[in-house]
Amino acid sequence: MLILVLYRELMLVVTILWILVRGICAFKNKHIDWKYEFKLLSVYICIAVINRFVYFPMRRVYGQIGALALDTTRVYPFWVNLVPIIPLAEVYDGWIINIIGNIIMFIPVGICWPWCFRKLDTFKKVVIAGIGYTLIIEISQLPFYGRCSDINDILLNAIGVAIGAAIFFGIKRIKNNKTSILK
Repeated sequence: MLILVLYRELMLVVTILWILVRGICAFKNKHIDWKYEFKLLSVYICIAVINRFVYFPMRRVYGQIGALALDTTRVYPFWVNLVPIIPLAEVYDGWIINIIGNIIMFIPVGICWPWCFRKLDTFKKVVIAGIGYTLIIEISQLPFYGRCSDINDILLNAIGVAIGAAIFFGIKRIKNNKTSILK
């Protein structure tokens, strides 16, 4: 059986879940912190962009984003690469775009997450959280025919998160140094 998932359908589900979770948080806290909700929109945008490029084909089909195919007859064997740093040119036609894209796509995660989530207050915590997020993405790709779960994606995404976290904490350090000088 073939099940096709469209990007707009996936994002409708993600959006509904996002609104439900944020509504439950507002109900639990008995108020809405609009400034914080605005900051969290950066996380939502990261999720939307990552969903687009991770799960759906790059080529457009009749001017639309192509569908994600779940073919129940072709789920197994999973397409997995567990060998790190193999020559990506042997695996992907667009390997340069794959490398650059995987890194750039996760830089905003390294910036947004520590900005929005107080517990991600160190470089190490942000990178570990980013690796966890990437691992979830790679595992979630397993049942989809034509998607590959790749250790290299985890490594490249972690580099992107690390670059973003370095930018965030670097700016924070500069800002704190300027503030302490002015006092």
